[in-house]
Amino acid sequence: MNNYILIFSAVILYFACSSLLFFRLKTHAKIAEPETGGLIEGLTKKQILFIGFAAVCLHALNMYSNLQTAAGINLGFYNAISIISVFITLFTLVATWRHPIDILTVIILPLAAITMLLYINNSSIHLLPADSSNALIFHIFTSIIAYSLLALAALQAILLSVQNKFLHNHQPGKILKIMPPLKNMEALLFEVIIVGFIALTISLGSGLLFLENMFAQQLAHKTVLSIFAWFVFLTLLIGRWKLGWRGRTAIRWTLGGFASLMLAYFGSKFVLEIVLV
Repeated sequence: MNNYILIFSAVILYFACSSLLFFRLKTHAKIAEPETGGLIEGLTKKQILFIGFAAVCLHALNMYSNLQTAAGINLGFYNAISIISVFITLFTLVATWRHPIDILTVIILPLAAITMLLYINNSSIHLLPADSSNALIFHIFTSIIAYSLLALAALQAILLSVQNKFLHNHQPGKILKIMPPLKNMEALLFEVIIVGFIALTISLGSGLLFLENMFAQQLAHKTVLSIFAWFVFLTLLIGRWKLGWRGRTAIRWTLGGFASLMLAYFGSKFVLEIVLV
């Protein structure tokens, strides 16, 4: 059951953190309005990020209350979106704490707020029985971690695409002033992809334990698409290591691999739990 106090408090904090980071970026790029500069300069980056962490905590509390049911854990479509959103946001805030990728947080936090608003009046049911094995729970957990990390990589690839476009067109506009150096963005992109690929490998490996009832559970297409995504990311990492792939090539392979993964997970859930219900 939704707790509206938690939902709207988290939404407000998400937008507050995103807005403060955005104005801080503009201030440091010397393109801020005079009346906003003084307020933002009084807050450090870490102080602003604490607001985001508080929002994630409220988001997670509301998510936990929605997951728990008498019959088991509800991993329905909207709850799955919420779980992924919490992990993506948490990973982004941690990465922003360590690296100058504030612009990524500025974009992701409002998206997290929107996901919270999405399931206020929507619901779907996909129960994981309370007596489920630890192996199955481990498989689901690693799948969520892998999806969240690779979704974050895809969002970063989109930002890289925008950055590349401006640079190749020789348009050093204001947007480039609030983005980190291209080299740093690419390095972080591959760090995220490597960790996400490891999590995806573990997820697929643990999923082999449940292949005997794959067709009965309507999971064949999900498995095939996930394996295809695994090969796409493997090819990308080998290409990076052996051939030095970067720029547009890396962006295309990242987005292609994530598109397959998104269809595998949310595509199947949307059809089975929303369209066919």
